[in-house]
Amino acid sequence: MLVAIGILIGLVIGGGACAFALLGLSGSRLAAARRARGLLLAEARREAEAVKREAQVEAREEAVRLRAEIEADTQERRARTVALEERARGGLADLERKLTEVERKEQGLADRETHWKVLQEEQKQARADELRELERISGMTINEAKAEVLARSEALVRRELARRVRQLEEEAQTEAKRRARNLVADALQRVAASHAAETTVSVVELPSDDMKGRIIGKEGRNIRALEHLTGVNFIIDDTPQAVVLSSFDGIRREIARLTLAKLIEDGRIQPARIEEMYYVSKSELEDTMRSAGEQAVFEADCGEVHEELLKVLGRLRFRTSYGQNVLKHTLEVVHLAGLMASELGASVRTAKRAALLHDLGKAMTHETGGSHTQISVQLARRYGESQAVVHAIEAHHYEIQPQTVEAVLVIAADAISASRPGARGESLELYVKRLEALEELAASKPGVERVYALQAGREIRVIVKPTEVDDDTAVLLSHEIAREIEDQLEYPGQITVTVIREWRVTELAR
Repeated sequence: MLVAIGILIGLVIGGGACAFALLGLSGSRLAAARRARGLLLAEARREAEAVKREAQVEAREEAVRLRAEIEADTQERRARTVALEERARGGLADLERKLTEVERKEQGLADRETHWKVLQEEQKQARADELRELERISGMTINEAKAEVLARSEALVRRELARRVRQLEEEAQTEAKRRARNLVADALQRVAASHAAETTVSVVELPSDDMKGRIIGKEGRNIRALEHLTGVNFIIDDTPQAVVLSSFDGIRREIARLTLAKLIEDGRIQPARIEEMYYVSKSELEDTMRSAGEQAVFEADCGEVHEELLKVLGRLRFRTSYGQNVLKHTLEVVHLAGLMASELGASVRTAKRAALLHDLGKAMTHETGGSHTQISVQLARRYGESQAVVHAIEAHHYEIQPQTVEAVLVIAADAISASRPGARGESLELYVKRLEALEELAASKPGVERVYALQAGREIRVIVKPTEVDDDTAVLLSHEIAREIEDQLEYPGQITVTVIREWRVTELAR
């Protein structure tokens, strides 16, 4: 026990000794660190002082340099300012000198203007004196003299103009007639179409006269049903084995003809059967008209046409104009316009399309108000035709003035097809009235002795009094007659006006 206590006491004493030893050692190290820090701080202060002194020296040197540069720049600017002031003083002197010169020139101009006004007044007075003297010598006033000079000048100009017009016409007509005749003759030879005039009646052959009674039916019920459905007059007279169908509507007349033919073939003629055959015939005719429209487009060879236009075009097969089949007339116009457009270098496609569609309205005139030209224009615009085609259609009867070559060609082709001998029928009364109107119009002119309308009104020969009408006046007279025919009368094709004076002929074609 004592030993343990002794060991414990020894350990305590040894630990204390060790602690005292460690405290002594740390104190000496701390003192050394403090001395080192003091040395470092002193060295840093010395270096900072040295840097500060160097910075102050450099700042002084930089300030001196900047001050010198500023003084040099200031002196340079002062020199420039002095030079500018010198130049400004010189420019001001120049401006003053120039202003003085301008004032002197303005004064000179004012003096000249005053002198010119004086001279002008003197000239006016001199002219007035001259005019009064001329009036006294001539015995005429100024207005009378002007009228006399104008009258003489007008007579001279009119005579010279007539001579020049006659010369140019002779030259132009020689070449134009030759080329136009060749062109039209070539086009007509290549078309070479022949059309027979059509009437407003159709004849249906019967197998025997007994069939007439069956068509009439008991108390006329069958014929009444036929006429009611078709809108066509059935004429049953003494004509052997035939029934005449009369109607101005070719489509209705064709439906009636087909219906009657089917009834005769079937043998059963009664109102119910009549109605059935009527609708069958109507359906067949619609297919026929569509096929006719497609065939017409194929023959025209001018591109695709809208479906609705095909239907309307096919209806023209059963329409006539003065006895001429409208669809055949249309195809003739197409071929003529296309050939002439090809020869002249115009658009063949445009000319053919316009010619193909120019009479579409004739299939709709009894259903829609307005002229057939306007109806054709509306249909063409509705179904997307070009403006060139629409314009040619609208101008083909001069409802507007033609502005393109294709429009003029359609007009010419339409007139050729319509006025071709045998193409259309015309009553004798209308024919005589037209000739009388042409002769009366030409005979109303002063100096005209006799007038003759020749070649069905396509040539007018005017015989004038040689004592009243000279050669130059005859040229103007032919122009006046032709212009009045264009303005006042309606005629197909071209009319030639020939003025005869002392066996000399002056001609103008219209």
